[in-house]
Amino acid sequence: MSNILRYSGQAFVYACMAAVLGYFANSPTYENFPADKAELKISFAHGGARTVECHRRSAAELRKLAPNMRKPMDCPRERVPLFIQLSLDEDVIFDGSLTPTGLSHDGPSRIYEKFQVSPGSHVLVAKLRDSRRDKGFDYVRRLDLNFHPREIVALDFRAELGGFVVRK
Repeated sequence: MSNILRYSGQAFVYACMAAVLGYFANSPTYENFPADKAELKISFAHGGARTVECHRRSAAELRKLAPNMRKPMDCPRERVPLFIQLSLDEDVIFDGSLTPTGLSHDGPSRIYEKFQVSPGSHVLVAKLRDSRRDKGFDYVRRLDLNFHPREIVALDFRAELGGFVVRK
């Protein structure tokens, strides 16, 4: 008699666990972003210029250094921060400074941001400064984009390709 009671208790517990798992497999529903919106993502890693130019050491400077430290070029590691500005239909949606990563601030600056956009035609202007200059931008790109509902458009930066790149 105790075996029948024990097996029926186990079956009841397993049925309850299956019901809870079944409920959470379908509910509550998750919506990534609304059906009447599109999404613009900006994501990249890029290293700015060095804060100080590299210089060639003279023979006298090299003699003062230990033999294992005698590199002909002296290049500081630290990089400048990146300045980014994004405008959508002449409204600035992002304006910020990205500090370089790493303990010595010598790594690339990274960004990952998402923006909800209403479907339709929009003008996106992306600007980036990665040099030591104080004003202005080194890369400027104007893009005419047409967003569809629930579409994700990614904005990337590749200096070797001339600047900002759009990926759908």
